[in-house]
Amino acid sequence: MGTVAVGRGAVNGFETGLLGDRAWLEVAGGARIALPAERWHAAPADGDELLLGACTGPTVDIGCGPGRLGAALGELGVPVLGVDSSPVAVELARRRGVPVVQRNVFERLPAEGRWRHALLADGNIGIGGDPVGLLHRVARLLAPGGSALVELDPPGGGLRRSRARISTGGESAPGAWFDWAWVAADAAPEVASDAGLRLDWVVGRGGRWFAELRKPGDAPSTTEDATECTAGQATEDPACGPVGGGQERW
Repeated sequence: MGTVAVGRGAVNGFETGLLGDRAWLEVAGGARIALPAERWHAAPADGDELLLGACTGPTVDIGCGPGRLGAALGELGVPVLGVDSSPVAVELARRRGVPVVQRNVFERLPAEGRWRHALLADGNIGIGGDPVGLLHRVARLLAPGGSALVELDPPGGGLRRSRARISTGGESAPGAWFDWAWVAADAAPEVASDAGLRLDWVVGRGGRWFAELRKPGDAPSTTEDATECTAGQATEDPACGPVGGGQERW
């Protein structure tokens, strides 16, 4: 893929995967899961169309990576904002034309409480190791009646939490341990209920599993949603909330 200049030091293991090299998620206890780097960079397929078709208004893509889904939504005319804490992911998403901010999902984000949809694809429901806590945070981003579109593990695994780290093999040492979680399709009803969300559907498609979890309330009108916060003038619009720090580009 070539070198991505990010203005920082050496990339971490996750970013090595973003750049197209092999990387694994090592789970405490010994399991080793290959990161699907090829899918991150490929055109949407294998169930992605289910997520894309469910996005009917302004969408925030949490853990957007290199912008696969954000770019596809842009081509469909759906306003989208990518969010990722990795500078490499942010640069790759920008190269695909995706509006993006470099931010942790638990930090202040533009247009809180006005997004029509939030994407948690590619296992990002595991961020922080607490799916219910993450969904509580996502609910604060959503407008009343908005929905979280979540990728799940296949049925049978329930809700699992563990410590994990990224390794790249070779002579590179694994990264630091962090908290992660997995939610199987059979655990979606309980997780949604605990987060105060309504489970609309769970569907298997293309060997993957997905769900839509809806925040109570009526869907916002176009004039009340976050559309303007995916546009070039968003940094000058106080309604979008602070984007801060000079790190982000729209």
